Amino acid sequence: MLLLVVLMAHAQLMNPVHFTSELKKGKGTEAELVFAARIDRGWHVYATDLGQDGPIEATLNVVKLSGAELVGKLQSVGNVVKKYDAMFGMELRYFEQTAMFVQKIRFTKPDYDIDCYLEYGACNDRSCLPPTQVELKAQGKSGVKAAESLAPTPQEKAEEKQAKPQAAADTAIAASQQQTDTLTATPSGLWKGVRQERAAEQSPASMPWWLIFLEGLLGGFVALFTPCVWPIIPMTVSFFLKRNKEQKKAVGEAMTYGLSIVVIYVLLGLVVTLLFGASALNALSTNAVFNIFFALLLVVFAASFFGAFELTLPSSWTNKIDQKSENTSGLLAIFLMAFTLALVSFSCTGPIIGFLLVAVSVQGSIVAPAIGMLGFAIALAIPFTLFALFPSWLKRAPKSGSWMNTVKVTLGFIELAFALKFFSVADLAYGWHLLDREVFIVLWIVIFALLGVYLLGWLKFPHDDEGHRTNVPQFFLAMGSLAFALYMVPGLWGAPLKAISAFTPPMNTQDFSLYKGTVEAKYKDFDAGMAAAVAEGKPVLIDFTGFGCVNCRKMEAAVWTDPQVQDLINNKYVLISLYVDDKTPLPQPINVMENGQQRTLRTVGDRWSYLQRTRVGQNTQPCYVLLNPKTEEVLAPLRSYDENIGAYVDFLKSGLTHFR
Repeated sequence: MLLLVVLMAHAQLMNPVHFTSELKKGKGTEAELVFAARIDRGWHVYATDLGQDGPIEATLNVVKLSGAELVGKLQSVGNVVKKYDAMFGMELRYFEQTAMFVQKIRFTKPDYDIDCYLEYGACNDRSCLPPTQVELKAQGKSGVKAAESLAPTPQEKAEEKQAKPQAAADTAIAASQQQTDTLTATPSGLWKGVRQERAAEQSPASMPWWLIFLEGLLGGFVALFTPCVWPIIPMTVSFFLKRNKEQKKAVGEAMTYGLSIVVIYVLLGLVVTLLFGASALNALSTNAVFNIFFALLLVVFAASFFGAFELTLPSSWTNKIDQKSENTSGLLAIFLMAFTLALVSFSCTGPIIGFLLVAVSVQGSIVAPAIGMLGFAIALAIPFTLFALFPSWLKRAPKSGSWMNTVKVTLGFIELAFALKFFSVADLAYGWHLLDREVFIVLWIVIFALLGVYLLGWLKFPHDDEGHRTNVPQFFLAMGSLAFALYMVPGLWGAPLKAISAFTPPMNTQDFSLYKGTVEAKYKDFDAGMAAAVAEGKPVLIDFTGFGCVNCRKMEAAVWTDPQVQDLINNKYVLISLYVDDKTPLPQPINVMENGQQRTLRTVGDRWSYLQRTRVGQNTQPCYVLLNPKTEEVLAPLRSYDENIGAYVDFLKSGLTHFR
């Protein structure tokens, strides 16, 4: 009955990206190959130059280029979203809603003949497409006179050299196609009609503005309790109350003072972005060289918080602003007082502001730093207004003391931990392997263990009070920090540590691992895996995946690490992982007919993608299919991205039941 339901269900291919291609002629001999796309809501198309270990990047592939030559590289044009992805350990760049790729060319002869294709990858939050091709063919007159023709391009020389053996290659292609008919031809009903149970697709979520605001607000509240800010609050409020007999006027000046703080820090956020540009600031935050700079900057900030030195702005700035505030009156005087606060407190607020600006810069938006600074400034401004409204609260407010230095030192430990994260980005980009996973975890264990020891009062820094005792809040914070350090210890031997997986380098950088709870496919070839399953008498789990498939890695980290899932896959099934973006060239390209059109399969990934489309009726990854290796009977409805472990276990058990 289940098989009947499976075979009768209808499968549809996803087509979320709609490309057009054209040749645009410019002035003289210049022209452009333009590929423009409309992207369905919730999907994104990856840009160019992502690197070998990333998702499927957009590339231009030339089949024939006669009478013209390429100028430069394929360019991503338009609003490119840039975001660091912890799963790949690299910056990802992609388009949403619309995409455009442009390749400049130059005509070299009066007649041109162009045959090329754009290959791209697309994903949403639940699945990914295999590498997909958009063809562009063009022939015509270029306007170049025969006397102006340039020397043959390397591509034209190669084509002329290979002209003779091409006929023999065509014969080999035909023979290769006949040999692979058992794989590429659409079978009669065995795989067709596989039921797809897809959850609702959601658009990729970038950090919302309200979360950026909350991060800024948290940073501002932390800055309040530092030695550079907290002691100034009662002094400033008392100043407003003493010079104004009417409390109403004093409250008005305190509110103006708080509003001035907000304006100053929001302007700072806007100035930083305007100086660098939104996209440039984002690029700096994910660029390998500047990640090293950010890491060193955070180390300097941490050393400052530990008491090695004070980060202060030139005293002349503070003196001049202070003098001007005394010599002026009205709103300008209050604004200059607020500006003086910003300068005086820089040694404590500077590291927090710098860290916040770096953190929000990955949004690539000109308003993100301003929103972060808005939250930061509001947190600083609130106490000045509240204490002016309710002066009696000042008596109950915590008094200045050594606890404020404890706040600074704790922030120093946290910034030191994040410095390692920034350095890790550069380490992965350059392949230095200086900060592999176990080294990163060791350093984090040491940092958070030392933080716990410090909070217990067993470790002292230059500005700490010798007679200070550990209070109750510090005790609980110390307990949490030490517990976190102990939690990370199993990661030294390969434990997943899911709670910090977004920060640690990828598992494949771990040099030594005793953790055996992994699922790895022994077979990455369909025919070899099916033959092994027949010999072992086991059903087959076919995993249509990709090296650049983010959601595939999420499933492997969230679902395949479950002990019950591991046991079922490793012991009850033969796992065949077919990578649809495998760039290994086939011995010979294979020409196939699909939907009435001829397609050319050039790589191993093309072959597996074609297999998935024609037999499963789906073209997104991840895609999991359970098969009887002898009959190729589908044993259960297929599954795609869904982190419900219980449902995945039921899926595997259902396949075993029908296999028996």
